[in-house]
Amino acid sequence: MISILWTFLIIIGIVYSLITGNIEVINNSILTNAGKALELILSLLPTIVLWSGIMKIAEDAGVLTKFASFLKPILSKLFPSVPSNHPSLGYIASNIAANMLGLGSAATPFGLKAMSELQKINSKKDTASNAMITFLVLNTAGVTIIPTTIIALRLAYGSSSPTAIIAPAVISTSCSCISAIVIDYFIRRGKK
Repeated sequence: MISILWTFLIIIGIVYSLITGNIEVINNSILTNAGKALELILSLLPTIVLWSGIMKIAEDAGVLTKFASFLKPILSKLFPSVPSNHPSLGYIASNIAANMLGLGSAATPFGLKAMSELQKINSKKDTASNAMITFLVLNTAGVTIIPTTIIALRLAYGSSSPTAIIAPAVISTSCSCISAIVIDYFIRRGKK
């Protein structure tokens, strides 16, 4: 669906530039912005690779398993339908840890594995379970302690204080996470 939307928007832009006689602006924009996009990707790549590697080392060393056991009392309250020893809880904890470090790209594989494991215990295979919905809410509105990607972006664009975003990020993501969990709880409670 998104690819259709983007294709539609690009076609509209090109047609509009042809009608208004601004095709040269489109050509220049495509050529200069493609180079800027490549520069941005190359500047972010080391940060993403470093933190993804750290997450892999933490996973292999069992740190994420310990983090999952630390979060077990909270996760058991958030996901009452998931058995306490189910592998999905470890993936959920890993996803939370990666998101706390602001590493959405490193969190994605853990999120996909968590959803896959949650689907295995889902009784209605064509409908998302309450646990799957709660995990999606938690993943989307999760707390970010160190917004690594945003800091890297600010650094790439020459910010004089790239880490100034940490306190506002912690406050805003904490508020969004708490709000999302409370709303999810009341919606689930209302369905019963």
